[in-house]
Amino acid sequence: MRFKDRTVIVTGAGYGIGKQIALAFGREGAHVVLAARSVDKLEAVAEELRAMGTRPLAQPLDVGHEERVRELVERTLAEYGKVDVLVNNSGIAGPTALARDIDGAEWLRALNVNLTGAFYAAKHVSAPMIEARRGNIVNIGSVAGRIGFPLRTPYAASKWGMIGLSHSLAAELGPYGIRVNAILPGPTAGERFDAVIVARAQAIGKTFDRQMQDRIDAVPLRRLVTEEEVANATAFIASDAASGVTGQAFSVCGGDRMQ
Repeated sequence: MRFKDRTVIVTGAGYGIGKQIALAFGREGAHVVLAARSVDKLEAVAEELRAMGTRPLAQPLDVGHEERVRELVERTLAEYGKVDVLVNNSGIAGPTALARDIDGAEWLRALNVNLTGAFYAAKHVSAPMIEARRGNIVNIGSVAGRIGFPLRTPYAASKWGMIGLSHSLAAELGPYGIRVNAILPGPTAGERFDAVIVARAQAIGKTFDRQMQDRIDAVPLRRLVTEEEVANATAFIASDAASGVTGQAFSVCGGDRMQ
């Protein structure tokens, strides 16, 4: 029970990787604050956490609005009195198209959700963490933050930004005992990655099966990683077992050769 009675905020917690991260912390005794735009999905995850004997809180949230993010942190402090861990997981895939064909609004939306939202959340949890002289921020990026990613420029740019955000925050907050790291998932089995493959296959004129196999063939393990594997890595890096680790970006990608 590495997180017994600790308070953990997870954004984008309604499904996929975010849901599995929330459950991973809940299994280890954390009270998880679930934030996402989908209320119904949040409540379903909250029910699973209550069954574990924890006290979750579900809060609808669009991370692109700073005032809503500030309210989330204030509500968390009112309910639990502290924030021990923030996991910035909210994100969108963004458009699949050549950069020259992407509308400026699409670019800004991807950056706002994937990067600026993480900045807002880190900004507003930093004050209570500094006061407590401890805390953990884990930013969920992507291996796309380490490669050029044709047809996914806004997404890749936002994920490169997440690594820079993590390094910079680690340097600023380290003197207060606060650790900041990034987890970079590779191709991850689930509905979101399926949607990415559908869009890319259509854009380059391949079948879904051919494009999916091409991605798997680029992974030395010859399989997609799982949402649970990403969640387990996130819980580890936020735990006391990784107490000397900050300012790092860890790939959970099966050795993906495209990174």
